[in-house]
Amino acid sequence: MNTGFISGFALGFSLILAIGAQNAFVLRQGLRREHVFAICLTCALSDALLISAGVAGFGQLGTALPWFEPVMRFGGAAFLLAYGGLSLRRAMTGGEALRSANGESAGLRKALLTVLAFTWLNPHVYLDTVVLVGSVSSQAENRLLFGLGAVLASFVFFFSLGYGARFLAPVFARPGAWRALDLCIGAVMWAIAAKLIFM
Repeated sequence: MNTGFISGFALGFSLILAIGAQNAFVLRQGLRREHVFAICLTCALSDALLISAGVAGFGQLGTALPWFEPVMRFGGAAFLLAYGGLSLRRAMTGGEALRSANGESAGLRKALLTVLAFTWLNPHVYLDTVVLVGSVSSQAENRLLFGLGAVLASFVFFFSLGYGARFLAPVFARPGAWRALDLCIGAVMWAIAAKLIFM
C-alpha cells in the first residue's frame, strides 16, 4: 500500500482522536441510538470536503480573508457556550438525557443542524483539516492518495465512535452515568470555548 495513503490515514486519525465538542455529540447520539448513520455520515463528509480543500491548496484562506478566523472563532465560542450550558443543565436536572433509546427522538433536522454547527463553526477544524493536512500533503509523494487516506480515517473514526457507543449502553442504563457524561460534555465545550476566546 502506498506510504502516502498510510501517512494520510495516520495523520487524519490522530487529528480527530481527541475528544472535542463534535466527538462528544457523536458519542451521545450513538449512546441514544438516534440518527447515528446520518450524524456519522455528515461528520465524515464534512471532513472529506475540508480535507479536499486543504489538499487542493486552499490552506491560505485565512491569509486571504483576515476577518474569517476571528468571525469563526467567536461564533464557535458562542455556540459552544450555549450548548455546553444545556449539557450542564441536563447534568443537574436529568431530563432528556435519561430517556431510553426507545423514547422520544430529538429529531433528525435538529440533530443534523447541531452537528453541522459543531463542525463548521469550529475554527480548529479548519486549522487541522485545511491548513495542517493541506500543508503536510504538499510534502507527500502522492497528494491524492494522502488525501484519500485522511478522508478514510474520518469515516472509520466517526462510524466506529457512533456505532461503537452502543457497547457502553449497559453503563448508561444508570441515570448517574448519563449525568456524568453530560457534565463532561458541558465541561469540554466550555473549556474549548474559553480557549477560542482567549487564544
